[in-house]
Amino acid sequence: MKHFAIIPGDGIGKEVIAAGMDVLDAVSQISSFEYDGENFDIGSDRYLRTGELLTDQDVSDLKKKDAIYFGAIGDPRVKPGILEGGILLKMRAVFDQYINLRPVTSWFPLVPLKREVNFDIHFLRENTEDFYMGLGKRFGPSYSDKKNADGSYDVELGVKRESYNMDFKVNAHPTADDDYSIEIGLVSRKGITRWADYAMKYALARGDDKVTLVDKANVITNNYGMQREIFQQKADEYGLKLEFMFVDAMSMAMIVRPETFGTVAVPNLFGDILTDLGAQLQGGLGMGGSGNINPNGVSMFEPIHGSAPDIAGQGKANPIAAVLAAQMLLENQGFPQEGKMLHDAVRYVLDHNQTTPDLGGKLKTAEVGKAIADFILNQKK
Repeated sequence: MKHFAIIPGDGIGKEVIAAGMDVLDAVSQISSFEYDGENFDIGSDRYLRTGELLTDQDVSDLKKKDAIYFGAIGDPRVKPGILEGGILLKMRAVFDQYINLRPVTSWFPLVPLKREVNFDIHFLRENTEDFYMGLGKRFGPSYSDKKNADGSYDVELGVKRESYNMDFKVNAHPTADDDYSIEIGLVSRKGITRWADYAMKYALARGDDKVTLVDKANVITNNYGMQREIFQQKADEYGLKLEFMFVDAMSMAMIVRPETFGTVAVPNLFGDILTDLGAQLQGGLGMGGSGNINPNGVSMFEPIHGSAPDIAGQGKANPIAAVLAAQMLLENQGFPQEGKMLHDAVRYVLDHNQTTPDLGGKLKTAEVGKAIADFILNQKK
C-alpha cells in the first residue's frame, strides 16, 4: 500500500488533480497497485485565511508519505512570488528534490514541427543550485545599504540547503555612484556529482548509450567547467558517451533534430527555459508532467502548467498533464506497467478526440479524466 499526499493547490489545480485521482483509482481497480491519498489544504485559500504557507507541521506530515501529487500554485489575490516561494520552492528545498524530471514526447498530431518526427527526450534539470538559489541583492544610493568610509558597500548574502548552509560577504567598491544588483550562481562538487550519477543511471535504465550535457561553459567557465569535469568522470565510470551542447545550440537543435536526444542533463536556469520549449514541441503546457525527485526521500509530481485562474472552475482545463504526472508517480514508485497504462490511455483519447477544447475536443476536464479512466478499466475486460 502506497501513501500519497494530495495537494490540489490553487485554480485549475483542483480540477486536474481530481481527474488524475479518478485515473489512479481506475488503475488500482485492475492491477496490484494500491494506495491511499490524504488531502492537504496548502495553497492560497489557507494563506488568505490564516497567513500560513508551508508550516513545520506540513513538512512533518509530508515526510511520512511515499510521494506528493501536486496541482498548481498561484492566485491573483496574492502578490506573485509569495505562494510560489513559500510553498512550491520551499518544498523542493526542504525535501532536497535535486532532480527535476521533464519528459518531452512527440504527441501527434499536436507537434508543431513541419515534419513528422518521433522523439522522447527526458530532461534531468538540476533543481537546487545554479542561479536559482536566491543569492542576490541590490545595493547603491537608492537602497538602504550604507557606504563604508572608503565608499564601498558590504553585501551580505546567505543560502540554506539540505546538504549545506553558506554565508557570503561581498565588499563592493564601485567607481561610479550608481545602483547595482548582484545574483550569484553557486554549484557544489557534491551537488553536481549526485546529479551526474543520477543522469548516468537514468540513461542506462532507458537503454541510452549517451547523456547530453547542456551548459554555457565557453562563457561561465568556472561553474560549468567544473560541471563538465565531473560529468565526464561519471560518464567514463558508467561506460557512457557524453555529448556537450551549449544552450543556444541546444535550443536550435531541439527544433531541427529533436529525435537525436534522449537523456539530457541541464542546469537549473537553462533547464527552466529549455523544458518550456520542449513543452511547446510536444503540444503545449497541458501535455507535460513533471517530477521533482529525491531518489532517497519524498518526491513530488505535478503538471507543468500554472493555476490559470482565468479558467478555473469552468471545466476548461486540460487534465492530461496531471495524468502524465501521475504516470511518472507510478513509475517512480515501482509500477512501470501501470504507468504505461496511463500513457496508452492518453494516446487513445488523443486519437479519438476525447479532449478539452484547447486540443480540439469538446469535453470538460472531468469528462477527459473519465474517458482516460474508462479506457484503463476496459483493459481488464
